Amino acid sequence: MSPSQLRHFPRRRTSVGASRDFVVGVLMEWQLTALIEDIRLCVSELATNALVHGVPPGREFAVRLDLADDLVRLEVRDSGDGQPLDQHPEEDSCSGRGLFLVGELASEFGVDHHAVGKTVWAAFKRPAAP
Repeated sequence: MSPSQLRHFPRRRTSVGASRDFVVGVLMEWQLTALIEDIRLCVSELATNALVHGVPPGREFAVRLDLADDLVRLEVRDSGDGQPLDQHPEEDSCSGRGLFLVGELASEFGVDHHAVGKTVWAAFKRPAAP
């Protein structure tokens, strides 16, 4: 069975930083330090989107990391009805690039829709063992 780590976060701004700390801790535990920077940036973007667009007041969002043979999968699940949009912001815009960055850094990226809410996920190739 593949290792998996899951944590729930309240609908607060501080949860974005806490979700970054969570994934860094898990990746260090799994000795996958080469992936820390990319996955930390992606969880920051996805957790921010969940808070701003997906998590209704009084609810939480969940962050999960799964370790498979050759992939690390990051998931951010919320119970809201907001849908992720891959925007193409203006060059001088200060926002709207998060999903683009996730798509560029991850090997795969997608959205799974549920009866309530959705899971936005990104998969990263594990580096070859030394």
